[in-house]
Amino acid sequence: MLPLERSEDNPRRPLPPEMEQQLAGFLRYLDAERSASPHTLDNYGREVREFLAFIAGQGVNTCTQVNRDVLRSYLAWLSAQGYARGSVARRVAEVRSFGRYLQRDGWSAGSPFLWLRAPKQGRRLPDVLSVEETVALLSQPDLRTPLGLRDRTILEVLYAGGLRVSELVRLDVSDIDLRRGEVRVLGKGDKERIGLLGEPAVHWLRAYLAEARPKLAGGPGAVAAAFVNRRGGRLTARSIQSLLRRYTVMAGIDKRVTPHVLRHTFATHLLDGGADLRVVQELLGHAQLSTTQVYTHVSRSQVRAVYLRAHPRAQTDEEPQS
Repeated sequence: MLPLERSEDNPRRPLPPEMEQQLAGFLRYLDAERSASPHTLDNYGREVREFLAFIAGQGVNTCTQVNRDVLRSYLAWLSAQGYARGSVARRVAEVRSFGRYLQRDGWSAGSPFLWLRAPKQGRRLPDVLSVEETVALLSQPDLRTPLGLRDRTILEVLYAGGLRVSELVRLDVSDIDLRRGEVRVLGKGDKERIGLLGEPAVHWLRAYLAEARPKLAGGPGAVAAAFVNRRGGRLTARSIQSLLRRYTVMAGIDKRVTPHVLRHTFATHLLDGGADLRVVQELLGHAQLSTTQVYTHVSRSQVRAVYLRAHPRAQTDEEPQS
């Protein structure tokens, strides 16, 4: 076994032809059969290639040569790069998925990749905004311009519906039912569900569709997309992440706010307001209740913070009498 290489050498190392073929087949499988998003395909393509380049640098020319020693070396290399535990866990999950694909498609009889285990992580609670921070964020767009009206509507719909950013950018005008306050979205695995919107979000959607969108999407080549850019094309997830960063700074919020943080905030605020966990599960489109249960921990931490701040006997500087 060769010594561990420097990290900057590995990702750019040309892969043996068989590995290149296997990686391409794996990405086609994720796209065609798992309906993976472009973001997921990009991550898997880059990080599984990083793994393959690493083992090629260790003298492994085919995946059938992978064994526990090779995988131990890979884990040691990941640790040496200083990756966060979450990044290591993601890479391990991707490599294990690649190993299952190789076994499924007959590239290998067994799958030593399944031996690979990520280091245990402490449970990380999702970031959320307070109600005050949410209101401040929503109020930032300039409503005097078509783009500002569009952006206010995007923020309202993300927060009111708990949508993923991928679901929002795929929305067409025909998916919106203003009368019922509903949007039809395609979630992970192309599973369809109905997102509910409150009156403020419906108000802004109605105003945007009537006043701003015709100015942005006008012309014979107009797209069906609900949310469009200044040239009339469908907005991308990256564009929405960018505008959210801008409005976060404008609102003076000292947190990293992403579209998914608004989704976390949606779920937590519902639970804080007394919503049933299974209702929140349905609204989020989670297949498993356990995925939704993390928000109960966030909600409890919020309750505790309010209790400690508000109750006159929650905290005291007095020492107990002996």
